[in-house]
Amino acid sequence: MRQRMLTGRPFRPDDRAIRADRAKTQEKVAAVNATADESERSELLSALFGSMGEGFDLGGPIHVEFGERVRIGARCATGPGLVIQDHGEVVVGDDVRMGAHVQLLTLTLPVQAGPRAQGWAAASPVAIGNNVQLGAGVIVTPGSRVGDNTVVGAGSVVIGNLPDNVIAVGNPAKPIGSTA
Repeated sequence: MRQRMLTGRPFRPDDRAIRADRAKTQEKVAAVNATADESERSELLSALFGSMGEGFDLGGPIHVEFGERVRIGARCATGPGLVIQDHGEVVVGDDVRMGAHVQLLTLTLPVQAGPRAQGWAAASPVAIGNNVQLGAGVIVTPGSRVGDNTVVGAGSVVIGNLPDNVIAVGNPAKPIGSTA
């Protein structure tokens, strides 16, 4: 089942191996959230994520499902309450700023009643470009990409792709201006 999750095919999140992986990660996340020491936190985050660039500034508690499918670029910063639901790959570029309670989500539940009732799900990657700003409460949905140099306003919901160099707001987030 775990292999199905990693390849984007339907899987059951309640699978024993998947639950065991998540439980191991939650111990790492608890350790990250329990320390205020920047050096120790940085070491713990490096062990949590698949990769992490230098200068990552975590502004408070974090929730991560698995960790190993998360790649964080250099010089990124977050507000408190970052949620990374990484059943699929999550890639965050360099110089990204995320406000409080940003959610990067990769898990998709079926719209059909039968598969949903049977507990099936799928995962789609999320990609955040370089020099992006995500305002407080932004939600990036499965399969979405935010282009380089883009600013997403607080409370917006990214569904699909946002191009490079735009200011986007709303639900769904739509470009309303340029950052160029």
